[in-house]
Amino acid sequence: MTDPDLVPVGPGRDEDVPGAGAAPADEQLAKLDVEITPDGVALPPADDENETGASVADLEALLFVAERPLSRGELGAVARLSAEEVDERLGDLEVQLRDRGIRLVSAGDRVMLGTSPESGALIARYLGADSVRLSPAALETLAIIAYRQPVTRGVIERIRGVDSGHVVRGLLHRRLVTEQGRAESPGRPILYGTSMEFMERFGLTSLDDLPPIEAEIAAQLAQAEEDAKTIAEPGSTDGATPGDEATAEDG
Repeated sequence: MTDPDLVPVGPGRDEDVPGAGAAPADEQLAKLDVEITPDGVALPPADDENETGASVADLEALLFVAERPLSRGELGAVARLSAEEVDERLGDLEVQLRDRGIRLVSAGDRVMLGTSPESGALIARYLGADSVRLSPAALETLAIIAYRQPVTRGVIERIRGVDSGHVVRGLLHRRLVTEQGRAESPGRPILYGTSMEFMERFGLTSLDDLPPIEAEIAAQLAQAEEDAKTIAEPGSTDGATPGDEATAEDG
């Protein structure tokens, strides 16, 4: 991303160099030899055939300074590693971090560093109790989203039996929940799922770490979702009330 307020630095600007002219923007980009992809910036292969790519420690440092979760494709492009090498080094890093204060957290294709659950009480004291406190309604809604994701607000409200727009917006504001597209059902209601911050907050390294729920409760959740699909008719929003649309705009 470029900033129009930034001034180039280095050996001098073009007017300071005799005979230098301003190269067209496309030529300047071509010299960089990079490719913009959905996963980020793909860098050219290394010039040195003996270069083996980033080490496990390098990946740890990269994830430490990253301001957001990184995809495996981004890691491979920046670290000059194949997909297999990225997976291998991330596996080694996960093992090395098991007895330390941070953990490797993954959700789908994205990975990040998060604090260990054993350090949760200490971190909570540092951050303050208010920053980690959730109301019973928020915890209930968050649990429904965690176990049934991706899930619409209509399904959440049928399980809880009350309007949940305000609670869902609160979870979005706390970055514990994210919008994950829209359902194919009539009205295209918003689909909600948990975020990477949710996993870090609750000490999870993947969604597989969620504790199992009782069979009876799981059946109730599944039935509520099935009822939501049955109730939806052509022209219905299946719970995509004006509050749902407002949530999308607020996000």
